[in-house]
Amino acid sequence: MTAAPDIRWDMPPAAIEAESFAAIEREFQGWEEVPPSEWKVMRRLIHTTADLSIAAGLAFRHDPIPSALAALRGHCPIFCDSNMIRAGLSVERLRRAHPGYSKEDIHCYIADADIAAQAKATGRTRAICAAEKARPILDGAIVLIGNAPLSLARISRYVLEEGIRPALIVGMPVGFVNVVESKLLTGTCPAPQIVLDGRRGGSALAVTTLHAILENLPAA
Repeated sequence: MTAAPDIRWDMPPAAIEAESFAAIEREFQGWEEVPPSEWKVMRRLIHTTADLSIAAGLAFRHDPIPSALAALRGHCPIFCDSNMIRAGLSVERLRRAHPGYSKEDIHCYIADADIAAQAKATGRTRAICAAEKARPILDGAIVLIGNAPLSLARISRYVLEEGIRPALIVGMPVGFVNVVESKLLTGTCPAPQIVLDGRRGGSALAVTTLHAILENLPAA
């Protein structure tokens, strides 16, 4: 008979997280050399994926964490490309930066009826149309892209061609078409950004990134 696995049933959540972080720091060589605010993001993304290699693909450009924290303290709007991101973001955590945050400050247009109609009429993706609808709120906003590379590319063109400056772009679309290209385009932008190079990404990683940034706020 195969021995039963040694599962520790009585561990509280805080102990599980602490032991997980300790394991990451044992196995990830050189983490002490990463700036502490960036390490909080890297560590959370490693924790979310159980994949140490994800850290090698992360690019932090143009001081994204200080920029994001300043914008959040100022109650900036948040734009995301999927309702999964919108559902996953914690308003309670956002209120640590500014008490005025509510779900209405997190904007996602991908399922709006006017976006569906526009996409059908123009033969373009809903992601592009949603990014265009977001144009008025993008300056100074937090942008979270976890699914739609064309949304990331459209916003990057706003930065390059019209001088729009989001406070932070999290560029983590996932997939096989336009994904790498959209991330490379974002890398040419002067806007603060955290980009996961290559094909990997997803809604969970975009949410995790913003939550990890909020960990840099002073404890209440």
